Amino acid sequence: MLPTYERLNDPKNVFFRMPFARLALAALSLPLGGFFFCVVWSLLFDFVRSTYTHCDVVNYLPSVSAAIGNYEPQKTIWRLAIFLHLPLRLAVAKIYLEYYKEHIRRSRRLLGILACFLNVVEDLALFCLSFWTSADSYETHRNAFVVFIACSECYMLMSYLLNRNARKVVLLPHEEKSLRYKRNLFLVNVLAFGLAGYCFVRHNARCEAGVYTFFALFEYIVVLTNMGFHMTSYWDFYALNVVCDAKHGLYLTQF
Repeated sequence: MLPTYERLNDPKNVFFRMPFARLALAALSLPLGGFFFCVVWSLLFDFVRSTYTHCDVVNYLPSVSAAIGNYEPQKTIWRLAIFLHLPLRLAVAKIYLEYYKEHIRRSRRLLGILACFLNVVEDLALFCLSFWTSADSYETHRNAFVVFIACSECYMLMSYLLNRNARKVVLLPHEEKSLRYKRNLFLVNVLAFGLAGYCFVRHNARCEAGVYTFFALFEYIVVLTNMGFHMTSYWDFYALNVVCDAKHGLYLTQF
């Protein structure tokens, strides 16, 4: 494997070469666009069905599961977005693996490998919970959701700590910016997840009007902060190209 930042010497063997920023934006835009489409479509055309719960009280927002997995065309759009973005997310995980091998101190390198493994499991769990919805297979969807949340929270925390405490060299300005975003997005994500859990339990226990709306809102924040956290790779690999060739596979190189 070439060092991550070594320039490519033989461009004839390159399958593709693109700025990492494009890869990061593509990996974000697919699920982000799919998510907003599903929520807006549900509000406009499936409002009553998507906001209904067993309590039969007034709600104003659909839950994430209802918005992306219960009705058409939302279900198909979301599945297509997740299917198309999965290879991009796995490619980013591969790039992070090489990045940690180079830039994390040897004593912490196994933690970097574990973080990348959790990232891959998170991606696969998201794929599973998207293609096996609660309406199709509740148990599969529930288990995939638990794995997704557990791996997501652990990955975000480990990624932040590795970049803060385990680097070989001092962070560059754009890397410091990425680290600040990682910290803030992780904290908001954990807080929103806790509040969503509280609202879900309270809704089921008391059946109060509007509580499920807050549950859905905090769910949205969990989803968006997760996407935002993964978007911090934009700054981690600032001004770099993603290159794939037959000899070395997928790696980063300078412009």
